[in-house]
Amino acid sequence: MTLQRQIGFWIGALLFVVLALWLLSPILLPFLAGLALAYFLDPVADWLERRGLPRLAATMLILIAAVLVVVLALVVLIPAVGNQLAKLAADLPNMLKGVTEQFDQLAPQWLKDLIASTGTDVQGNLSDIASKGLTLFITLFSSVISGSMAVVNVVSLLIVTPIVAFYLLADWDRMVAIIDGWLPRDHAETIRAIFRDIDTSLAGFIRGQGTVCLLLGTFYAVGLSLAGLKFGLAIGIVAGALTFIPYAGALIGGVLAIGVAIFQFMPDYMSILIVVGVFALGQFIEGNILSPKLVGESIGLHPVWLMFALFAFGYIFGFVGLLLAVPLAAVTGVLVRFALGKYLHSNLYLGTDKGPEALPPPAPSEIRKPAKRRVK
Repeated sequence: MTLQRQIGFWIGALLFVVLALWLLSPILLPFLAGLALAYFLDPVADWLERRGLPRLAATMLILIAAVLVVVLALVVLIPAVGNQLAKLAADLPNMLKGVTEQFDQLAPQWLKDLIASTGTDVQGNLSDIASKGLTLFITLFSSVISGSMAVVNVVSLLIVTPIVAFYLLADWDRMVAIIDGWLPRDHAETIRAIFRDIDTSLAGFIRGQGTVCLLLGTFYAVGLSLAGLKFGLAIGIVAGALTFIPYAGALIGGVLAIGVAIFQFMPDYMSILIVVGVFALGQFIEGNILSPKLVGESIGLHPVWLMFALFAFGYIFGFVGLLLAVPLAAVTGVLVRFALGKYLHSNLYLGTDKGPEALPPPAPSEIRKPAKRRVK
């Protein structure tokens, strides 16, 4: 097969996959969730296997524990968080009014005069921004629920996802070996190197960054609750969940928490400083302990590219697109780096006087040295 035919074949295969994902997106959620769960838990199953437990027994033990955690979250955690978010939305106008009153009492006179000279209604602007933000959040949440659960309801998600994860996790190594046997022999080693880089990137984000989000969310929720902050549980979990977008969790969660603390504790400055200290300590732990240990430099995703992928895939595929955004962005990043490495060692870059033999083409792993996986 000529190079042109190979390129045409792979482009056609890519278009077919994209079209299939778009057509089947309403029913893909439980299957993608099962695939992600199996991929996330595969290192745990391998660890249990190395200690003598059969693969099937390890799979059953892991999934039973995972299902118990999910059920516990659905029964205890999610209702409590939903209740706090509803109360936060209801109390938001009073909080904004209280913050505005505190500003009137504490702000220097020159600042008040400056604002008055511009004709700015601080309280009105704050209320307008908050109401628009709340409306946007509710609209987004409603569209996610209606878009994803209209066809695949909660019951099917809870039933199908564990079944899919069970079979995939039990047969994971065998499926990988079968797929490896399908690779074209002339390019098998190159494709394996590309997939190793993809696996490293995905593992760094899905497993590493997912663990960071979980630990930070727990830390924020417990710390804010112990500080006596109203809605501390909900704010902490939201801040932890948004940590996968750099600075978004600390910024959104910090603004919410400090705003609530000013309304609740003023003039108790020590309590407000405790809330600020919780977020400052959380950022220190994330930047100096959690991210270097659990994620390292293995992701290779620029924050701007990550946010663009979330918006783009979410717009095209809906809620399923949000689940696909990070894996597809990681895959795209690895492929772009591989193509760039090929270009830098080609006649197109080196010039017609220097052939490809001047510099041998690098393996994908030589383009960017990924950090060692620490999740296994």
